[in-house]
Amino acid sequence: MKFVAPNSRLWKFLSEEQRVLADDGQFLLDDSVNHTNQEPTDYSYLVFPYAKLYEGFLKDIFLVSEVIPRSDYESDHFRIGKALSPTMMSRLGKRSAYKQIAERFGKDLATELWHVWKEGRNMVFHYFPHNYKALSRDQAVVLVNRLVDAMDHAVEKMREGERNGSSD
Repeated sequence: MKFVAPNSRLWKFLSEEQRVLADDGQFLLDDSVNHTNQEPTDYSYLVFPYAKLYEGFLKDIFLVSEVIPRSDYESDHFRIGKALSPTMMSRLGKRSAYKQIAERFGKDLATELWHVWKEGRNMVFHYFPHNYKALSRDQAVVLVNRLVDAMDHAVEKMREGERNGSSD
């Protein structure tokens, strides 16, 4: 199974570097079924290329959809998790990516992008002593699917919404 199909709407949106991450992630997923002698206790490494791809993808789609200005896109200080967090909406005002996406493309998309960010990136790659999260291979595959599906939905809604001049 190819997670990001070549020539798909999503593939066409991705930069060359992001396509390499998708290919690397596909390689790791395909390769992970070959190791039957000793299985890892944590398959989070399978999610990493897709989580990194997701971060770059969000920055790119936020830029082309004018959710963020070029200065945020190029900044070393811009944090997607902060801009996409629904709890930061009132504090960030117009700079809230969550608020802009919800208003322009629908709350469902904004919520999906946030939850996938939190579950597919933050909860996997941050270490919490009180909540250590080790993933089985099946759980990692589910998260990869969620990341890819969220990117596909964003391309569909945000790019189509721009072409049609309307929101969700």
